[in-house]
Amino acid sequence: MIGEAIQSETLKALVSQHAVREAVVGRVAGDDRKWSLSIRLGGPTARLVPVRSRREPLRTWSSLTAVGRFAQAVGLAGFSVEL
Repeated sequence: MIGEAIQSETLKALVSQHAVREAVVGRVAGDDRKWSLSIRLGGPTARLVPVRSRREPLRTWSSLTAVGRFAQAVGLAGFSVEL
C-alpha cells in the first residue's frame, strides 16, 4: 500500500523551514468523494509523499474546503488540484 507518508506535525515543520516544493490534492483511488494531500520535497524529479493521519496510512478529507483549512493550518500557501 503506502510505503512512505508524512504526518501533519512533520509537515508543519517542513513548511516552516520552506522545504516543501509543491503540494498536490487529488481524489482518493476507489472513492471519488474523498481527497488526499501529497507534498514534494527536493527537486522536480522527487516523488509526491502523501500526508497520513496518526491511525491511518492516508489522511483523507471529504471536501476541498476542508483540505484548504488543513493546508492553511499547517502553513501551506497553496496547492494544486488534480482531478
